[in-house]
Amino acid sequence: MLSVKKIRSIDDISILTGQVDHILTLFSGGLDSTYLLELLQGRGVKVTALAIDMGDGIDNSLLTHIANHYGVDLIVVDGRQTFIEHSVISAIQAQAMYLGDYPVSSSLSRPVIVKHAVEVAKRLNCGAIIHTANQSQNSLRRLNGAIERSDFEGFYGSPYEYSAITRDEKIASLSLSGLFEFQNRNVSGDSNLWCREFESGVLDNPENFHLCESLFHWSAWNPKYQLVDQNHQIAITFQKGIPVKLNDQPMTLSNMVAFLNKHVGSYQIGRYIGFDHLDADEKVLEIREAPAACTLITAYRHLETAVLETNVLQMKAQQSLAWTNEAVEGRWGSTLQQAAQAFIEHTAQLVTGTVRFSLMQGQLFMNSIEADQARYLTDRDAWEVQIAFERSQRSIATDDYSLQLAETA
Repeated sequence: MLSVKKIRSIDDISILTGQVDHILTLFSGGLDSTYLLELLQGRGVKVTALAIDMGDGIDNSLLTHIANHYGVDLIVVDGRQTFIEHSVISAIQAQAMYLGDYPVSSSLSRPVIVKHAVEVAKRLNCGAIIHTANQSQNSLRRLNGAIERSDFEGFYGSPYEYSAITRDEKIASLSLSGLFEFQNRNVSGDSNLWCREFESGVLDNPENFHLCESLFHWSAWNPKYQLVDQNHQIAITFQKGIPVKLNDQPMTLSNMVAFLNKHVGSYQIGRYIGFDHLDADEKVLEIREAPAACTLITAYRHLETAVLETNVLQMKAQQSLAWTNEAVEGRWGSTLQQAAQAFIEHTAQLVTGTVRFSLMQGQLFMNSIEADQARYLTDRDAWEVQIAFERSQRSIATDDYSLQLAETA
């Protein structure tokens, strides 16, 4: 029997299938999650593949085709609204950028995925939840950490943690099984309504990698979706830290994110490239596109700078860094993150106003801001005159020993 409940290798699966009757797998229809179904085939255990719709579209026909190929049950759950409420709003307010380089993304989605997975596993009486992250993917510790912080009592983990199988080996095995859809996939991807990110494959070596333009769906130059009628401008309105209007029209955040990804992205805005770190601080290259995240995080930053005192902004930057680091490390709900969250939410109550941007190729440029309780000057010359007058109200007092300036204002 397993001495612990964490699944870490393919050998663990062999032992596991003698201990449980029903396994839930996290299933995206990608190479790794499909190969997991190949590994579970013929082991005499019931398998349910769970796909979570996080907002970048679900290819139901592909998922159904693969599930039917392996004779497993398929469940698709809509996680979009949970993702918005649990993660996206907090990420905007926390300015959740990894080392200031790019918006964090998969870190935000993992707790939501696990929340739904645990609910389904309990309902179906599954004895195990298996995902497919490997040692070069930070999702390994994020998914495991989220499950450990849940009340799930069964087995969990990834067989790829200690069993390393190359992409080519997986593709070849699936082709022999009759699935040829993966032969032309040369990167590993993860996407949700907030961000599309890519790694591995042709992006493995930072010294010599190939960046294919076809990877980009949102941030591809596309005059068809550009805002010609609005003079290539866009306005975002916040109410107490939450985006509520786009171009002065009320809009739900989910619809706003979709609009920004489509239309702001059409100017090639929101592309990022940078390194992520692994457990022992090895670095891996990642490519991302996130036009909505770029727009909303930038707009929020302008507004909070306009309304908060500078010393509060300095402290808030520290809290944002702590919040983001806990998310990146998979420590959602930790004491540190909850404390940082409380600070961030408190300051967000003052962030109300509108930021307007001009859109140019690859660039957002703020051209106006209107903030409630603003601390900025709107007439600098008038301020200079007034403040000079107030501060000049003084008299020179003398005594036998020295001259003293007696300020009265």
